[in-house]
Amino acid sequence: MSASPILDANFVAASLAGVITSHAGPNARFSRAVIDSREARQGDLFVALPGEHADGHTYAADAVRRGASGALLARPLELGADAATFVVPDVLGALQRVAVAWRNELSDLEVVGVTGNVGKSTTKLITAALLESRYRVQAETHNYNNEIGVPLCLLDLQPDTERAVIEMGMYTTGEIAVLCTWARPRIGIVLNVGPVHLERAGSLDAIAQAKRELPEALPAEGHAILNIDDERVRAMAPFTRARVWTVGTAPDAAVRGDAIESHGAEGFEFTLHYRDASRRLHVPLAGAHLVTNVLAGVATALADGIGLDQVCEAVEDLDVPTRVVVRRSERGFTVLDDTYNASPAATLAALELLSETPGRRIALLGDMLELGEVSAEEHARVGRRAAEVVDSLYTVGTLGRGIGAAATAAGLARVRHFNSKQAATEALDDELRPGDVLLVKASRGLALETVVTALVGSPANASAPEVASR
Repeated sequence: MSASPILDANFVAASLAGVITSHAGPNARFSRAVIDSREARQGDLFVALPGEHADGHTYAADAVRRGASGALLARPLELGADAATFVVPDVLGALQRVAVAWRNELSDLEVVGVTGNVGKSTTKLITAALLESRYRVQAETHNYNNEIGVPLCLLDLQPDTERAVIEMGMYTTGEIAVLCTWARPRIGIVLNVGPVHLERAGSLDAIAQAKRELPEALPAEGHAILNIDDERVRAMAPFTRARVWTVGTAPDAAVRGDAIESHGAEGFEFTLHYRDASRRLHVPLAGAHLVTNVLAGVATALADGIGLDQVCEAVEDLDVPTRVVVRRSERGFTVLDDTYNASPAATLAALELLSETPGRRIALLGDMLELGEVSAEEHARVGRRAAEVVDSLYTVGTLGRGIGAAATAAGLARVRHFNSKQAATEALDDELRPGDVLLVKASRGLALETVVTALVGSPANASAPEVASR
């Protein structure tokens, strides 16, 4: 039996052969790589990335003080005799190079890649939880899904890890293909194609082409998990060598869910169909819209050799944080905190959850960014749906005004727009009563979590930790 690989200074230096300009310090061992000195702890490799607003080199000494065992640098720094240092011309390129070398050493590891415009983080955590019924699994709680995040995921992997579930995001074509060459997934999940980052990608067809890079990269012995309720994802089936597993509510889905019954924030039930078997399952996660995410995780576990009974038991035991955090106020109202980010599909899903929750329904909605030429249309679509769901609608932001206008046009009487978060917070604080349910959602740029904190306290009071999802 071969010895387990060791991520140490000698390994890092060898991985950078041909590009490293200097290497000093002890042969320290590393447990992971970090790019934020505030997160540094004993055994970390600090990566001093240059940035638009801050240079990581400024914080390298702080990272070492916090316990980092070494640093990847673009210029020499004096960090003390106990720190291993590696100087390279391109720090990001070096991070990627070391990560790929480490991934290649983990010969017993299988990777599951997850992509889609909505729901990657939740699906990642659900899938990891189902795989844990048989394997040693790692999945980052951060939304590490790009040219920086995926290398950080890879360098966090331990030698005894058997399965890793990794998000793969994109702004344009070619990016997921590169991530796949680094991570080498054997299973790939494609959830949906929607108008997120449309300003950069250019069109929905371009986004679909970019997402298709994941199933295209899978090996012939691999498995492509495709949500066929999304027509653009369904169309990806001919473009992979891997075995295709279709999931969804469509009658022809190989792993199908139907008879969905929501219990609001308390979870939902559905009937799972696979081959000749059917199981009635209760999912203890808020929001029946998560059925596709669960089906994707189920198909992954089945494709990876876990039996149906074991998978079903794991589904009913799911205990993972979702992007919607249910927060209970001491005054008796409930906040559905979905403030991390927003796209049209995600906002409509959040409104669906609100519609399934008993009580007087109120929503604070704001701008959904990076939608390009479809922005006005998508904000209006959200406004029309809000008019069908809520008793009272509050909006903030320039684009959020369009949500309110569409809701008013659709017949909703109680619509109020605010020019500031503070004004909206004060109005909500005055309106909310015991038994009310408030949904708060907008793109990350609006930082509406400050409204939630003002109304119900800090995230420490949440019923579940927040998970980022890009």
